[in-house]
Amino acid sequence: MDNILIIDDEPKILKILKNLFEVEGFNVITAEDGISGLKYFRENDIDVIVSDLKMPELSGMELLKKVREESEETQVVMITAYGDVPDAVKAMKLGAYDFIQKPFQMDNLLLIVKNALKVSKLARENKILKNELKRELGSEEIIGKSKAIEEIREFVKKVSKTKSTVLIQGESGTGKELVAKTIHNLSKERDKPFVKINCPAIPRELLESELFGHEKGSYTGAIKRQRGKFELANGGTVFLDEIGDLPPELQSKLLLVLQEQAIERIGSEKKIKIDVRFIAATNKNLSKEVENGNFRADLYHRLNVIPLFIPPLRERKEDIPALVKYLTKQICIKLGRKEVKFPEEEIKKLYNYDWPGNVRELANLIERSIVLSSICKSQ
Repeated sequence: MDNILIIDDEPKILKILKNLFEVEGFNVITAEDGISGLKYFRENDIDVIVSDLKMPELSGMELLKKVREESEETQVVMITAYGDVPDAVKAMKLGAYDFIQKPFQMDNLLLIVKNALKVSKLARENKILKNELKRELGSEEIIGKSKAIEEIREFVKKVSKTKSTVLIQGESGTGKELVAKTIHNLSKERDKPFVKINCPAIPRELLESELFGHEKGSYTGAIKRQRGKFELANGGTVFLDEIGDLPPELQSKLLLVLQEQAIERIGSEKKIKIDVRFIAATNKNLSKEVENGNFRADLYHRLNVIPLFIPPLRERKEDIPALVKYLTKQICIKLGRKEVKFPEEEIKKLYNYDWPGNVRELANLIERSIVLSSICKSQ
């Protein structure tokens, strides 16, 4: 059944519109103010919102902005008085489906809402198709025919059905981020954020603020409140790349986040609950780092719930032909070039090299060959 949310601070209008849409067979929820309406929107699967533009506390315009931030599928129809037409036009630019002026014809409003429902359904269908495509791509992009790659593909399918913490270890360039993204894309949380945190890339003095966020005035330069990456990833996945380089003072704070699923912004003592799945990756041997006193043992055990090791390319050279074919196609698309073919005799030569840079080094070689046209030939 289609769900319609009506928001208006006039009880009489709420009653009239509720009766109008219920007669048409719609499930109707009503709210007398924007704050309640936003709450109902977040708690229910709403197809169309019919909202008054002018409301106390949270206006229809502010409501629209929040709905657009959280949903592409829910359509918003604005009810406006004669003098508010410029604001209604502004609302259209912000993503409202349509607006209707008071006094309005019931048949006209009904037609607008029915058309909005069609748009909502189409958006939901498109979202489902995109998700199916993500699932297909997710399983196909882990390229190779070796036993190791087959095992990794099976591993990814199993872990994606859970929210368990995963620790991916392997040399640089083996595809740890790709595996992490694939786990996310195959999970139920695929529509939620996938937030990558490159631990060594963020300046040490900014890392805590980047992860946890901060309150306005909490330190010099904090001119406004900012949500951190953990908070932005709520509902989805946090990918901690090169976790072995996380400074010791932040290792203990990350441990608390993993234990409590809660964070505190810098400058605040209020705990904010989060619901995220953690995937960490490193090119270091973390157990050795623990032995050497460079990494906390308790954090290591928290991260190492589901371990995965990705072997280097030199140990699975039978994957080279499939990787070359896939990478060549992807690089040609990236460069806007006509698709080319890497000659078989050149592929055989690739077996004689140990690839210390792994798949990333192989991709660089292929791109260089395409750009310089030194090896690849047009099909």
